Amino acid sequence: MLHGVLRDFLLGDRLARLSPYAGSARPVALTAAVEVVRGGVVAATVAAVAGDLAPGPALLLALALWVAFPVVLLAGSVHHERVPVALAAIHAGDWLLKLLAVTAVVTLWP
Repeated sequence: MLHGVLRDFLLGDRLARLSPYAGSARPVALTAAVEVVRGGVVAATVAAVAGDLAPGPALLLALALWVAFPVVLLAGSVHHERVPVALAAIHAGDWLLKLLAVTAVVTLWP
């Protein structure tokens, strides 16, 4: 959830201008619940895949996962669905921070 707070604080205005869904706010409690579940799925998956790796290789794996999944999917949305590049870049950056942070926590936690 922290990544969402940082994203909104740093990029909220730009994100709202670029997103076609900016005016369709969901209830705050529902949004919080969805974000907790989404973050939990990412954390559990990274823990399962990278939990036994040393921090260096685990962070490289996080970068590879970032390129293989969010970047590839967002590039497709830019090309096929005409999503603005700036909007895709904001989401790509969000995913990069999320994957690196979760990987660091998973590999450095005692």
